[in-house]
Amino acid sequence: MNQVLTVAQMQAAEKALIDGWTSADALMAVAGQGSAEWVWRLAAGRPVTVLCGPGNNGGDGYVIAESLRARGLPVQVVAPIAPKTDTARNARRSYRGALLGSGKQAKGYVLVDCLFGSGLTRPLSAEHALLLRDLAERHPLRIAIDLPSGVESDSGALLNDKLPEYRLTIALGAWKFAHHRLPARAMMGDLKLVTIGVGAVRGAAQLIRKPRISKPAHDAHKYTRGLCAIVAGAMPGAALLASQAAMRAGAGYVKLLAHHVPIAAPPGLVIDQSPLDEATGDRRITALLVGPGLGRDREAEERLQAALACGKPALLDADALMLLKPQMLPEAVPLLATPHEGELEALCQGFAVVASGRQARALALARASGMVILAKGPDTLIASPDGRLAVAPPAPSWLSVAGSGDVLAGIAISRMATGADPFEAACQAVWLHGEAARQCGAAFTADDLALAVSGAIAAACD
Repeated sequence: MNQVLTVAQMQAAEKALIDGWTSADALMAVAGQGSAEWVWRLAAGRPVTVLCGPGNNGGDGYVIAESLRARGLPVQVVAPIAPKTDTARNARRSYRGALLGSGKQAKGYVLVDCLFGSGLTRPLSAEHALLLRDLAERHPLRIAIDLPSGVESDSGALLNDKLPEYRLTIALGAWKFAHHRLPARAMMGDLKLVTIGVGAVRGAAQLIRKPRISKPAHDAHKYTRGLCAIVAGAMPGAALLASQAAMRAGAGYVKLLAHHVPIAAPPGLVIDQSPLDEATGDRRITALLVGPGLGRDREAEERLQAALACGKPALLDADALMLLKPQMLPEAVPLLATPHEGELEALCQGFAVVASGRQARALALARASGMVILAKGPDTLIASPDGRLAVAPPAPSWLSVAGSGDVLAGIAISRMATGADPFEAACQAVWLHGEAARQCGAAFTADDLALAVSGAIAAACD
């Protein structure tokens, strides 16, 4: 249920079902009838227009239309092109309702877009784009089946300008990347999934879901829950934000490694002012964060090198990513990097990674560096050196505030300190970060977000 498939993976999965125990017609019936249930609910008795294309996405539309017609709902099909697959032809023959070759006479309240589905890789023709826009303008409620027409499935790119927005998008069989990638995600409205029996696909990306975080054991103490250390630098505010988040994300002990005690340091935060190589030599430290507020001068670079040399599992963020050179990375040490778009580009240049597209760059960088890459942003991705890929669902856009990345880093290092490997910790942190934002509501600060991490952890422990 959580896997995210490419077009090729989805086609192979459907073929495996057909070769194994079912038929293409039966799969289309399951997909179409499952979609019809959602259309029926939203239509609430109001007339429906189904726009059908020539492929199997259009075939799904005929099944939807017939299911709605059989229930007594006013429905009509607009089919500018005749079906071109046997399965779509069979579905059209089974439809008993009104059929229009042009959208000019179509009237209704709900538009169901089945013009083109997930296999589309080139723009809609001018004729089809105009038809879609015209019908969308005349139908207040719009539903896309599998994907809105004019969207590229594997990238989330919009292949045409001025595509309509939808109230609901119904994914068929499995999630596709476009369901969770910008810019397509922003036009899809609510997302629902209709399953058709697709099993686990080897190598598929996964959608990040609510983690299961266990409460501390009855005999736990601060060290068994994990000690994470955060390296402060020239600008201590960012490190303090990360520390506040880390203190609330599960670790039993958070220590700030700083030259001096910051004025705004919370009373519960331990400050270690000893030389960095001595401070990081504490064997009880289970994970180390370096980067937030580190600076980019020579001293900052020396602190980064000292942090990496201690051999502890580490998270590299912010300034550390801009200072990092491939030769600095220790061997066989679990590492997590959390770059935003600009930092991701800088890392790719530093590690001589050449790849097209954010997803491909993140995967290639993970392989080249040996680090788990949490490519943060409005559509966050997590890539592992072993090829695993996780895709984040939409998070509140209020997260676009200064300091939210420091909070994310603090959550992730705290999860690493509790024993989670970098990939698992990154997935947990992304979910907790989004949940904290949801609990904050609107127009919060990074300090508010850090304080809300406790509530997010509580939600994950339910």
